[in-house]
Amino acid sequence: MIRSILPFLVFAWAISSCKPYHKEVDKLDIAKEYYEALDQSNIFRIQDLITDTLLTRENESGYEQMFSNNEYVEWIRWDSVFRPSYKILEIIEEDEFIRVTVSKMDTRISFLHNEPIVTEQMLRFDTDRISSVETTEYLTFNDSLFVSNRDRFLKWIDDNHPNLNGFIYDQTKDGGLKYLNAIRLYNMQN
Repeated sequence: MIRSILPFLVFAWAISSCKPYHKEVDKLDIAKEYYEALDQSNIFRIQDLITDTLLTRENESGYEQMFSNNEYVEWIRWDSVFRPSYKILEIIEEDEFIRVTVSKMDTRISFLHNEPIVTEQMLRFDTDRISSVETTEYLTFNDSLFVSNRDRFLKWIDDNHPNLNGFIYDQTKDGGLKYLNAIRLYNMQN
């Protein structure tokens, strides 16, 4: 009996192994990997997780920017200068997108805001890659404190180190290094 079933089982296994394997895309895992890659400033991993162009949007301010893959990598290099810490506080899959509550803290945020910024974000996908990151709400963000600290800081830079002007809008690694240096100089003299 076993001898007659064995060839059938081998044949069935051989046929089933020839069928193409289609793994279901797990958007929740991709979203988790994305924030882990941001936390580690892992440029190579991020490039694999996003589409050729990535739309970022902030609903409260109406700000929107389309990044090419290379431009987003440059932004990650800028972000990495401040040694960011991204923490997922909540993550939920909803229909065609992932909703994430995320906390971010880094040297720049600590300097200007004194505590992590917590946002709710919505990630949209094009098949198995993230195509947009939309900040739908700021849950913890003291805008008046942030702006007041930034304005005081920039005024001090204007008065004491005008050669550093412009770093605040330069979201390249060099711009980030100038920003970090400006924070260091400010902290040394205040």
